[in-house]
Amino acid sequence: MQCVRCHGPLQRPAHATIDTGISLAVTALVLLVLSNVYPLVVMRVNGSSRETTLIGAAGGLHAQGFDSLAALVLLTTVIAPLLQILALLYVLLPLRRGRQAPGQHAVLRVLTQVRPWSFMEVFMLGAMVALVRLSKFADINPGISLWSSALFMLSLSALTSLTSPEQLWRWVERSRR
Repeated sequence: MQCVRCHGPLQRPAHATIDTGISLAVTALVLLVLSNVYPLVVMRVNGSSRETTLIGAAGGLHAQGFDSLAALVLLTTVIAPLLQILALLYVLLPLRRGRQAPGQHAVLRVLTQVRPWSFMEVFMLGAMVALVRLSKFADINPGISLWSSALFMLSLSALTSLTSPEQLWRWVERSRR
């Protein structure tokens, strides 16, 4: 399909493979785990050192009394992306074998509701701005988590682009044959 005005493609070609989707989902899952296990940044001020993880950032906001903001950070940077990846793996792994997962249609509906809540890009932009501003007052060293979060953001974007709802339904239709 093409746009009537600009003649640009409105839908991607249907040549994406399920294996590519699975490999991107596993990559994103590994990077999400790394992002939550290792420190995001290490900050040194006056001989004192502090470090935090992605989940620790939400915990720090909660400890300072910003409960709704902490919940939003946790939801948009950890829970929604994790649900998105797990839902895709739940659907894609059986489809690769020509089968359908139990409750597949419900999972796909939930996936379309969860995707808009994944704001890893916004978090990364905010973190970069904050780190640049803090670097004037403290020694800031990016941790493994910051780099894996950046790679996670890219892999999640690629995964979302590859597994559009139209593409997922094409794969479901192919598995029925």
